[in-house]
Amino acid sequence: MTFETSYESILEKIDQLDPIAYSQNRNYVDGSVSYLSPYISRGVISTKFIFDRLQAKGFKMMEMGKFAQELAWRDYWQQVWIAKEDLINEDLKREQPDFNNHQMPLSIISKNTGIEVIDENIALLYESGYIHNHMRMYLASIACNIGKSHWKVPAQWMYYHLLDGDWASNALSWQWVTGANANKKYYANQENINNFFYSNQTSTFLDVEYEAFETLPIPEALKATSTPELTTTLPDSTSLNIDPELPTLIYNYYNLDPNWRKEEQANRILLFEPKIFAQYPVSENCIEFALSLSDNIPNIQYFKGSFDRLIQENGIQEVVYKEHPLNKHYKGQEDPRDWMFGVKGYSPSFFAFWKKCKKEMKGW
Repeated sequence: MTFETSYESILEKIDQLDPIAYSQNRNYVDGSVSYLSPYISRGVISTKFIFDRLQAKGFKMMEMGKFAQELAWRDYWQQVWIAKEDLINEDLKREQPDFNNHQMPLSIISKNTGIEVIDENIALLYESGYIHNHMRMYLASIACNIGKSHWKVPAQWMYYHLLDGDWASNALSWQWVTGANANKKYYANQENINNFFYSNQTSTFLDVEYEAFETLPIPEALKATSTPELTTTLPDSTSLNIDPELPTLIYNYYNLDPNWRKEEQANRILLFEPKIFAQYPVSENCIEFALSLSDNIPNIQYFKGSFDRLIQENGIQEVVYKEHPLNKHYKGQEDPRDWMFGVKGYSPSFFAFWKKCKKEMKGW
């Protein structure tokens, strides 16, 4: 599985999308998923951009309701991150129930759980940077609810490899699975996996009835734990050519939008801050993917270092950047992001958020 990075190919993916089929079969491994999440996460396109483009093609809200709802989940998690800031790095609503270690099962890292479909999809994650959303939930449940690991380290491991890594979606979804951001844990047994991934394996540690999960002892395959080594190699700075008479637009790992102020004359800098990637490390594949996406931005230049150092060393006077929770320390003009709805602030659940969104839709 590969993800094209030209802007034209991304638009083609949107135009080929069938939101009606998505609503019917998205949970199956061969379902009509969009494969747009890497481009949303890297800020090349927004949830609103996709939503508007589908409406322009004639899809009615009723037809694409489930797909629109899934897009809205991404905005919801971002709103939680904005409201709660670094608190999303800890158990958000309550302490994760019944965990006993702050590492993760070694068998998951080494793709050797003994559950064939799980191991195959971990290999796919390493190779392609992508796995199906249903499989992400399976992995979180196995690592944390069956293996009793705290969610943080395995969530960091998955984020590290995902081309569509969005820390809010990732961290808060892991917490949802483990009960740290929900009222109960999520479990899936072998029958569920076989159904949605077309396998027929039996006699695994997941081949039990759902009632057995709460008292299931840690399987032998998940007892050995480890902390994965997650480090990021950032590209070197290019030789910057800054025109002091022009504004400087700051791009980063979460904003690679080629249409952002594209008609303006400006210095365009893709900023890689080591401090950010030390806290939220990503793989070499993820960095290469981001660099390839940045080729859609004419005259883009790279800088490795802090925001303050970039400004001070290059005498930059006018800075413009896009809204994001990791940009709190930027100084300059902040442009708003494109949100699907005008609903802002913290909502205690997605469905409380979605209820407000639906009310807004009635006024359209």
